[in-house]
Amino acid sequence: MPRPASLTHWGAFTADVRDGDLASVSPAEGDADPSPLLGNLPGSIKHRSRITGPAVRRGWLEHGPGPTEVRGADQFVAVSWDELTQLLADELRRVVDSHGNEAIYGGSYGWASAGRFHHAQSQVHRFLKMLGGYTFSRHSYSLGATGVIMPRVVGTHDDLFKRSTDWNVIAAHTDLMVCFGGVAMKNTAINHGGTTAHPARDALRRLRDRGGRIVSFSPLRDDVDGECEWLAPVPGTDVAIMLALAYVLATESLADRTFLDRYCTGYDRFERYLLGLDDGVPKSPGWAEPICGLPADRLTELARRMASSRTLVTVSWSLQRVRHGEQAPWMGLTLAAMLGQIGVPGGGFGHGYGSMNEPGLPPLRCRLPALPQGLNPVRSFIPVAAVSDMLLHPGEPFDFNGLRLTYPDIRLVYWAGGNPFHHHQDIPRLRRALGRPDTIVVHEPYWTAMAKHADVVVPSTTAYEREDFSGSRNDPMFVAMPALTEPYADARDDYATFSALAHRLGFGEQFTEGRTARQWLAHLYEKWSAELDFDVPTFEEFWSAGSLRLPTEDGLSLLGEFRADPVTHRLGTPSGRIEIFSADIDGFGYDDCAGHPRWYEPDEWLGGDRAAAHPLHLLANQPSSRLHGQLDGGATSQASKVHGREPIRIHPRAAERRGIVDGDVVRVFNDRGACLAGAVLDDRLRPDVVQLPTGAWYDPADAGDVDAMCVHGNPNVLTADVGTSSLAQGCTGAHVLVEIEKFTGALPPVRAHEPPVIVHR
Repeated sequence: MPRPASLTHWGAFTADVRDGDLASVSPAEGDADPSPLLGNLPGSIKHRSRITGPAVRRGWLEHGPGPTEVRGADQFVAVSWDELTQLLADELRRVVDSHGNEAIYGGSYGWASAGRFHHAQSQVHRFLKMLGGYTFSRHSYSLGATGVIMPRVVGTHDDLFKRSTDWNVIAAHTDLMVCFGGVAMKNTAINHGGTTAHPARDALRRLRDRGGRIVSFSPLRDDVDGECEWLAPVPGTDVAIMLALAYVLATESLADRTFLDRYCTGYDRFERYLLGLDDGVPKSPGWAEPICGLPADRLTELARRMASSRTLVTVSWSLQRVRHGEQAPWMGLTLAAMLGQIGVPGGGFGHGYGSMNEPGLPPLRCRLPALPQGLNPVRSFIPVAAVSDMLLHPGEPFDFNGLRLTYPDIRLVYWAGGNPFHHHQDIPRLRRALGRPDTIVVHEPYWTAMAKHADVVVPSTTAYEREDFSGSRNDPMFVAMPALTEPYADARDDYATFSALAHRLGFGEQFTEGRTARQWLAHLYEKWSAELDFDVPTFEEFWSAGSLRLPTEDGLSLLGEFRADPVTHRLGTPSGRIEIFSADIDGFGYDDCAGHPRWYEPDEWLGGDRAAAHPLHLLANQPSSRLHGQLDGGATSQASKVHGREPIRIHPRAAERRGIVDGDVVRVFNDRGACLAGAVLDDRLRPDVVQLPTGAWYDPADAGDVDAMCVHGNPNVLTADVGTSSLAQGCTGAHVLVEIEKFTGALPPVRAHEPPVIVHR
């Protein structure tokens, strides 16, 4: 049959489709560095973990809605679509009538599809808004701290990525790229709206060929691919390193005072802290050395080189997924400001290079079609990583971004397009929290841990069983996504599910506007194209061609317009300038986030008291074998496993001290929980650091015990569920202290991808 093209978050592809499944896939032409994640697609449509039809948890069906301790361990009952629709409509109406719309949490968060119409978040939020509203979440697990701190410091958040310095500009102009958290190529495979090109590796090659140098501050050597100066600090000490570099600039008259005076505000307040004038502690390289484990003279020499070179300072997203995570991007920007190169081609600041395939790519000159969601009549919200706090502590106050808010009393959680068992910390606590609502509804193609903890399970199609189109704001290709096969078993797309629900609840015409899914695609395309200032083909011509190239804004340097004219292009901060000191943040009076960047000792680090019992620092970073937890059962993901468990990298010296050899199954544990993983010995990391990626589907040894060991290797049974600070309350799941021992018992089976028991009436 023909080889139809489609799009994923990690690249465009062509496919051989046989017997209703993807038999093989190939990267689309023109991608110079295609992602190996495409290897997870074959067999994914008919994978054994697919949800074959509507299902309701047995206890909920027999005893009615209410809190329970058996979610995640109960049987399910297969029901018809008509019965599921009526049960769900009745429950939504009961909750709204009895408790108000604020009692519904629209917890959809995830990357279910690269498509723009069948985007799960857009569909469920449109539906819940028309129902009368819902409690919503702000920001993301990836960027919870950055999303709050950077608008206050530089007046924007999205533009740090959307209008970042172009990879071509970096390749042509940067002499020294100083990367805090590295530039991990594995993450540059991915963009949330789909991606068709992967230019990062080639750009770094061209930078090196021109004589440019890369300095990587990371406990992991392979956080930069290829040649670099690798400095492996104690994890979590990047802010101390940046302060030491800044100290050299300040005390050796290397800081650009003209730039600081014209484009920044509050530097003098920060400098008093830097020099120790207020607390008596100069933040010198000598001060930083025992904290970060790097020689003071090495930091001094690097600071001088940074001042004499065209230098780009970059901070990865991972550095703000820790306690006090607001400080790393703020201090990185401050360090770049002191160098005075912000807005200069090849110099300045970057956030997220190596975190996703967006920073460094030119933005589109136009927006993209999107399903309108409307306004939410409910104003109640939480920071996205506070879901367990919300469910466990209804009615309690909390701080967020200068506000004093109250957690709502949630009775129904509606989740579509995401798996919080990948994103969220302290899974035992999350499971207890998920026992509190009356009802949990989950739309999913697969029996993930979240689906197994639901009361009402709605089987959704994958992106390859429905028609859609997709593109991202930093990719020139807008791509048609034809259905590659019929929907699997009794799965339906979310639009069909919500349309039926909306009709039962009395607002079907408002939700659908009388359109089928295909008619929505044509409508959104035609409305979008009518607003463009350049010609595009008709919808049918676009669909027939399969893709459309859109104009991009090439050659950007971050904040270049601001540097050229700081009056016309003033920033969206109170001062209109870069706020090295923020009077607003200072006025909040938070103990854990001051008015300027500063060093806070981490709660979990090798220099703290906890390290005596848990002497290894575990980095729970993103996997190289899949996107988050998506398609964990796919061939590429499964090939990385060790005895069916997620691989954990451990330095040979640390392994030898514990009697561990390559390929052993090990128990990773602390005082929060434990998991099994497969040991992979590797000297490309600090000896006191181990690395266990996120995304292995949670698989408790005893599904009925919330504290049970995960036998598959999900690190979130180990991580702490605490916010970055009172300012942002962001996710802190990147770092945790652990101990490791060889597992000598009988290996428990891995059942992560097996469906639960389903009873047919």
